[in-house]
Amino acid sequence: MPPLPTHPCKPLFSCVCLLALLSLLSPHCFARDERATCSGIVPARYRNDKISITDFGGVGDGRTLNTKAFREAIYRIQHLRRRGGTLLYIPPGVYLTESFGLTSHMTLYLARGATIKATKETWDWPLTAPLPSYGRGRERPGPRYESFIHGYGLRDVVITGENGTIDGQGEIWWNMWRQRTLRFTRPSLVEFVNSKGIVISNVAFRNSPFWNIHPVYCSNVVIRYVTILAPHDSPNTDGIDPDSSNNVCIEDSFISVGDDLVSVKSGWDEYGIAYGRRSSGITIRRIVGSTPFAGISVGSETSGGIENVLAENINLFNTGIGIHVKTNIGRGGFVKDITFSDIYMENVRKGIKIVGDAGDHPDDYYNPSALTFVRGIRIKDIWGVGIEEPGIIQGTKGAPFTEICLSNIYLHGLPGVRRVPWICSNVNGAALEVSPGACSELTSISQRGLCSISD
Repeated sequence: MPPLPTHPCKPLFSCVCLLALLSLLSPHCFARDERATCSGIVPARYRNDKISITDFGGVGDGRTLNTKAFREAIYRIQHLRRRGGTLLYIPPGVYLTESFGLTSHMTLYLARGATIKATKETWDWPLTAPLPSYGRGRERPGPRYESFIHGYGLRDVVITGENGTIDGQGEIWWNMWRQRTLRFTRPSLVEFVNSKGIVISNVAFRNSPFWNIHPVYCSNVVIRYVTILAPHDSPNTDGIDPDSSNNVCIEDSFISVGDDLVSVKSGWDEYGIAYGRRSSGITIRRIVGSTPFAGISVGSETSGGIENVLAENINLFNTGIGIHVKTNIGRGGFVKDITFSDIYMENVRKGIKIVGDAGDHPDDYYNPSALTFVRGIRIKDIWGVGIEEPGIIQGTKGAPFTEICLSNIYLHGLPGVRRVPWICSNVNGAALEVSPGACSELTSISQRGLCSISD
């Protein structure tokens, strides 16, 4: 087995090198916090024990089905339990496989030129139970299709390499969604459930059937130096969705997909309220991306509560909504202490959107009195050009959004087009140095101290 290089900028045009180039082109968003990293959230692991998928009959010809090889290799790792864990090496080639699960104390390492590709056969794709905080599949009632690469109750797992690729071959799933022939909710590309100490880095993710990377009920998760790609018309191909998870760090990545680049979630209506697991301690930084939907979003699944989220040093291009915080009646839970800082937007339909009437319901049994309390949303140091509409902030009647604080925000419209005003209702807070001028609900001088708006 060849030595395993670790330099993050190989190959030359990896996402990390692209981010470095963009940091020079758009210094506004990268001027602060350049040295802040995810280091320390998950201890670094070196695996002395290394095996190759070829040791188990793996063939990277793009035609041979390698499901048996992957499952046998991971069974070996799980049952031999080598001290310090085991690295499973995927050499260059295209390894076609059905879905498979990982195990604790392992590294899945993709060499440069290595691709793990999902089979297009969907008729016998395995099913798994719905997540308890959702009560049913996210798209269809009942169970859901199991994620392509998955892990349940794991510890100390790494997916990394030399920018190899995990390809979900999602087009067949997208077409079933478009044609309304889906029987169950589509599979995510990578999903960890109730797991701890997860690192995903230096890998490209392509053509996910549904959400790309979904840590749910997890803690201590690091996702960095990844590239995530799907066509802009691919439905619900969110980039990274931390869900009812804590201590998650997402950084230094390029994402271009058909739905939100990063979306923080915490459960769906009465099921999320009953499960009661919040998302907290989420850091998102140095992301570059494009999508017809939202760059960075919080919600609309907020039923377990979402708090202490920081999104900073973000570059968004050709995007539907730059910053999106969303919930709905029946969600319950809370959204509080959320900060968006140092964000550059270019050619964006709507700069900022914070609303209480977004998202669908799992069924008709939600409680219309279960309102989401939204407090302490701080948005500062935002620069946008080619912005069609600056923003809309509409709270919920009976649960107005409070302490909504805007400062140093410049959202320049399209050349020759009349400026569109902000739209606000059921909201209070403060605004300082916002152009075009924010709505009257956010101009109260008495709220500036509460928002620490001059910091």
